[in-house]
Amino acid sequence: MLKVTLISYTPEPEKTVAAAAKLCYSPVSIGEIRDGLTEEKTAAFVDMLSEIGHESPIEHASFTFGIEGVSRSLLAQITRHRLASYSVQSQRYVSEAMFEFVLPPEIEGIPEAKEEFFRAMEEDQRHYDRLTALLTEKHTQDNLSAGMDEKTARRLASKKAIEDARFVLPNACATKMVCTMNARSLMNFFAHRCCNRAQWEIRALAVEMLRLVLEAAPNLFKNAGPSCLRGACPEGKMSCGKRDEVRAMFAGLKESQK
Repeated sequence: MLKVTLISYTPEPEKTVAAAAKLCYSPVSIGEIRDGLTEEKTAAFVDMLSEIGHESPIEHASFTFGIEGVSRSLLAQITRHRLASYSVQSQRYVSEAMFEFVLPPEIEGIPEAKEEFFRAMEEDQRHYDRLTALLTEKHTQDNLSAGMDEKTARRLASKKAIEDARFVLPNACATKMVCTMNARSLMNFFAHRCCNRAQWEIRALAVEMLRLVLEAAPNLFKNAGPSCLRGACPEGKMSCGKRDEVRAMFAGLKESQK
């Protein structure tokens, strides 16, 4: 099950952004850029940046998330957002004995499809376990022949075996990661991944990430979300056609964080 935690973020992110913006537009010194930045003035600076499209100052605020219960399929999507940092649980170093997996809702909703899906997961697990055992035995013998003691030989063989056994694991296999993005990259991420056209799993992740940053920096992210919140849908003929519903949904999300 998807679980997202906001692990850490830039202290006073909105004030940090406002201070950076203030430096751009006034002759103040570095030591003075935070002077007089009340909550009202900070909010005003953040609003001004949004209105004039001056986005670079918001890069000074960054947010780090812990993400669990997502699939390797999602991992392939989220890492396309390259202005971010990712640390992902490795299948090379972490054994996937009894691996967890993500069950798509559409499959879960059809009993026969769900049964077929579970059979596939069980079969993948059997193949993984069998390959791990065969490779471990082979590597153990190689290590023993190289003069290692049996305990060391088997320990190193086991670690090496899962490097290749992991190739049979499915996209559904669950993973965990730590992800850091600055606020500007997050805005871009939300614009693409909160959209109804986004794949269901990464959309759910994006909405939850947006909910968390709204708590930390409500003024900074008050206009965040899919592009149709701010104008026409950019998807053209591929539009979901539900702009009013989408706007109402995100308005409710933002209102609930106040």
